[in-house]
Amino acid sequence: MIQTRFMRETILPQEAAPHRTSGVLLWVRENLFSSVTNSVLTLLSLWALYATIPGLFQYLIVDAVWSANTGKECLAENVGRPVGVCWAFVTSHMGYFIYGQYPEAEWWRVDLFFAAEALGIVWLLWPNAPYKFAGIIYFFVIFPIIGFVSLTGSTMLGLTPVATNFWGGFLVTIVISTFGIVVSLPVGILLALGRRSDMPIVRLVSVIFIEFVRGVPLITVLFMANVMFPLFLPDGWRPDSLLRVLVGVALFFAAYMAEAVRGGLQAIPRGQYEAAQALGLGYWRMMIKIILPQALKIVIPNIVNNFIGLFKDTTLVAIVGIFDFLKTIQASLADPVWRAAGMPFAAYIFASLVFFVFCYGMARYSMWMEARLDTGKRH
Repeated sequence: MIQTRFMRETILPQEAAPHRTSGVLLWVRENLFSSVTNSVLTLLSLWALYATIPGLFQYLIVDAVWSANTGKECLAENVGRPVGVCWAFVTSHMGYFIYGQYPEAEWWRVDLFFAAEALGIVWLLWPNAPYKFAGIIYFFVIFPIIGFVSLTGSTMLGLTPVATNFWGGFLVTIVISTFGIVVSLPVGILLALGRRSDMPIVRLVSVIFIEFVRGVPLITVLFMANVMFPLFLPDGWRPDSLLRVLVGVALFFAAYMAEAVRGGLQAIPRGQYEAAQALGLGYWRMMIKIILPQALKIVIPNIVNNFIGLFKDTTLVAIVGIFDFLKTIQASLADPVWRAAGMPFAAYIFASLVFFVFCYGMARYSMWMEARLDTGKRH
């Protein structure tokens, strides 16, 4: 008779505790000191940070001049101590940096435009925001009307008209980048679909436009929009320079957006098209419901990269006489009251921080959205 025993007759020897599979020390060991090369690079990076960060902190924060009325008050011989960045120059010109020559009494209209845009962006980008379709209607229909009326003015509403040549600073940068982003994405999608169309004329027109625009620099497009665009309009109607720049920037980046979207369309398996057609879906319903959502998820990094490039390239509009954010900073350096050594450094450091905050924010949101949609998991 076989007896089944459930108790161990011998005691097993004690074993060492298993290695931790998580924690700070494990992350440091695996990512910073996983090999001799990584260890050397980590030590060199730490040394570089140790050599630069204290000095930068001293120059940008500790020794900085935060309050002054003239540039001479930021000089070391007048302060009586080592002097760092003169942030007083930035704070004294902050209104000019943001609004340009927009009348000061009407600054509240620009603030209304900024608030209306911020509301629309949060409404669209917040995944759990209620009434998402209403948010789309607001951002693409209501917000442009609010922005146009508030910035240009309307005598019927008691708002003093303000010509676009008085606009400047951060206001112009936001207007150009917002218009370019809102227009370039849908136009780029249509161009990408046109390039893959079975209709020869549509495909030829799309290919010619995309290749021509992508074959010339943005500066050339801006000059063409500023000089040649009025030639295609009826006699007596001459749009202002800002409108020409808006059209040029939007069409330029629409061509790049088309290539990004086309890459996503090519990555969709042929079976997705066949399955949609088997369900009886027409071309546009198939694209809107099946193909484009998948394609756009794949190319989220490329789309956001184009948006970031568009936001930074708004500085090029200064070549055609538009006072964008960077141009107003350059113009403020000619102020005789603040003409002293160190002013350009403070101004350009401030400009770089502003561009970094916005571009880094777009990049991080893109990464978060990409991870949320699991775009990397292809089955």
